[in-house]
Amino acid sequence: MAAQTQYEELARQLSAFGVVKRDLGRITPADCSPGSAAVLTLLGRHGDMRMSNLSELLAVDMSVTSRHVAHLAERGWIDRSPDPADKRSRIVRLTAEGRAVLAELSRRSVALLAERLGDWTDDEIGQLIRLMTRLRASFGDCRGAPHRTPPPAPPPPPPPLLHQTTRTPA
Repeated sequence: MAAQTQYEELARQLSAFGVVKRDLGRITPADCSPGSAAVLTLLGRHGDMRMSNLSELLAVDMSVTSRHVAHLAERGWIDRSPDPADKRSRIVRLTAEGRAVLAELSRRSVALLAERLGDWTDDEIGQLIRLMTRLRASFGDCRGAPHRTPPPAPPPPPPPLLHQTTRTPA
């Protein structure tokens, strides 16, 4: 098992990983937020789906998903239609224009990664992929799993008792 200091360093590195995500977010078109890009990516990967499924995959509240979907529909990148099995639900699907935007997002992401990791070997990139995949699997998909607060650290041991001698008056 890893030492406490290793977990502390891992926590620091994961916190600092935000800079990588921000750089990837900066390459999206001005009218496509990282959240909207995530919706496009999920639809590209999984195909047409209900809004509720999309919300689950994004691991966000349905209201957040609805805002992203409305934003993308206004741009013509996705279509929404009633679910034939349940008219109260909506099916969301990529349009041809949405597929083109997704292809451009993918091209930009790959170009940025190739630029920043150009001095990495193929083996190092493969190792990073394997380790990140394993890390994600260790945390599960985060859907429906309640947040577990880690147990509190044990209290420090009490200070050693100093041997005191008492004098008795003579």
